[in-house]
Amino acid sequence: MAESPRRACGTAGIVACVPSVSPNPEVITLLGSASAHQPDEPGDVGAALSVPRDGLTLLTVSGEVDTLTSPQLSTALDDLLAVETGDLAIDLDGVTFLASSGLGVLINAARRASRGRRTLHVVASSRAVLRPLEVTGSAQLFTVVRSLDEVPRCEVPSSAVD
Repeated sequence: MAESPRRACGTAGIVACVPSVSPNPEVITLLGSASAHQPDEPGDVGAALSVPRDGLTLLTVSGEVDTLTSPQLSTALDDLLAVETGDLAIDLDGVTFLASSGLGVLINAARRASRGRRTLHVVASSRAVLRPLEVTGSAQLFTVVRSLDEVPRCEVPSSAVD
């Protein structure tokens, strides 16, 4: 099986990195996963995978991420990391609480993405998420942006896709 090209903005072979977002994201559901779960009550976590633009798979998370819900986040991140091509992002703007167990899950996902020579972009603008990332120093493990518009659009030359 031929390996698909993997890259991050700033690496060789990139033609352009331009912010772009489609107004109508295509939502994808993976069987046997937590990828389409929405929080039912306080203390629950919701997660949905979508493709907001070509070449970007987004995991949108909402609710509280703590010891009880971090396994759900881990399962949803497994689904995200299983996507073999394109860039990866996790939108944490809907997260109202991020405990150390959730940070551990995020750090593990960042390491897994890095081993696959991929970047995990984290979309976060709330203090509930940014503060734990900053205080623990784990923000440097991710490419943290404040909005989905800031996730760079990276294009691979057509000759690299063969």
